[in-house]
Amino acid sequence: MKNHHVRVWPADETHGREDELAWKIAEYAVSRPSIDDDVANMVRCRVIDNASVALAAINRRPVRSARAMALAHPRPHGAPLFGMSPDITVHAEWAAWANATAVRELDFHDTFLATDFSHPGDNIPPMIATAQQTGKDGAAVIRASAIAYEVHVQLMKAMGLHVHKKDHVAHLLPGAVAGLGALLELPTEVVYHAVNQAVHLGFSTRQSRKGEITSWKAYVPSYSGKTAIEAIDRAMRGEGAPNPIYEGADSVIAWMLDGTDGEYTVTLPDPTEPPRAILETYTKEHSAEYQAQAIIDLALEIRGQINDLTRVKKINLHTSHHTHVVIDTGSNDPQKFAPNASRETLDHSAMYILAVALEDGHWHHETSYTPARAARPETIALWQKIETREDAEWEKRYHHPDPAQRAFGGRLEIIMDDGTTHEAAKDVANAHPNGATPWTWPDYTAKFDRLIGDVIDVSERDRFIEAVADLGTLDADDVRLLNPILPRSIVQDSKATGVGIFDWDN
Repeated sequence: MKNHHVRVWPADETHGREDELAWKIAEYAVSRPSIDDDVANMVRCRVIDNASVALAAINRRPVRSARAMALAHPRPHGAPLFGMSPDITVHAEWAAWANATAVRELDFHDTFLATDFSHPGDNIPPMIATAQQTGKDGAAVIRASAIAYEVHVQLMKAMGLHVHKKDHVAHLLPGAVAGLGALLELPTEVVYHAVNQAVHLGFSTRQSRKGEITSWKAYVPSYSGKTAIEAIDRAMRGEGAPNPIYEGADSVIAWMLDGTDGEYTVTLPDPTEPPRAILETYTKEHSAEYQAQAIIDLALEIRGQINDLTRVKKINLHTSHHTHVVIDTGSNDPQKFAPNASRETLDHSAMYILAVALEDGHWHHETSYTPARAARPETIALWQKIETREDAEWEKRYHHPDPAQRAFGGRLEIIMDDGTTHEAAKDVANAHPNGATPWTWPDYTAKFDRLIGDVIDVSERDRFIEAVADLGTLDADDVRLLNPILPRSIVQDSKATGVGIFDWDN
């Protein structure tokens, strides 16, 4: 691994492109490093994971809308959409748009938490869609996905975005571009321009995750994947980009991050070093913001100690700064206590999630979020008794340099009306690589079956699982069939609806 010092350059300094972070990202993207077997296997697991949550969300309104928009852009020999026949294909950027929206909608796929946080699995839809349109094989998909994860994760380790109220997709875009550059085996200069373009277009605020959180939360990664494909396309045609996008006097560092005195150390593998960052990431067992995963597991374990939840006087959750300010009371966001809040807001409210998990003893991606469920008087009463507290030790462990020592959970303190107290702590979610039950291939396929086993034909289920298991040896024709197909009667609004601009018919 090699450390790259990144800072804003004064006007009187002279640098070449090879000194820019965008160039170093591009160099690694096109270096064709070997892919280790455990990395390839984890890519397969995440392809399964993405398909599971995408198909589970197939008929939710944001997914239907994204699908209708994509279907307004048909392309023979393009890329197919989740759940639909492979005979129906659209332009790759629109397939990435629709498929990534489906993946993100339930907030139920993989995550990485560091100086910043994101969902690196959002990189996979543009890789697969572009491979399907350009005739790339499964080995290319694995390499592209692994490199996209690598760049994405290393940027999240190095550059904090949320502290400046910038959304985490600013790191998703250069990761996706790097993966696409690897997929298409493009020259360094082409990928360099595309990285600069993508970063320039990728910065937005975190208002999408505060207040009334809407369906835009699902669309942000689909916008990113689509934008990455378009940036690559423009750069392949010889179009340039604002540069240096990280180091320039009016760059994203200078005006959107730490300012003109900001300095970062970004670590990237050497050109011959295999990408392994995907192994540091982790998926979700429960459909909720990742920092609630350990909290749900903790609630399900401790609830057996409490005979009567109405006798709870106070619940304190001691946790990290990140968890406290993003999904807890430290956000100072009244919407996180609102029974009429959107599903997207509720899955970013640890207080709601903790109350429901304590009451129900399980978590479900649909029934745990219904308006009726959120409006129960006893739930509201319990919800209001929950407070989170930032704890210096949990914050320290959140950022621990040793992955084995990092902690994303907290300590739960439940005080009863008679003064008795129930306490329990959990470092990481059960499904985490360091958790009680770290997930492997059988867990990912079980999640697939749990979410959509009752709607997919058994033969199609088996075909898809086998195809993903053999991903490294699939030819281009098989890659084009990498999207699982649901019965036609299941997928709603599977054609342009006539509602939006793209469907307008005079």
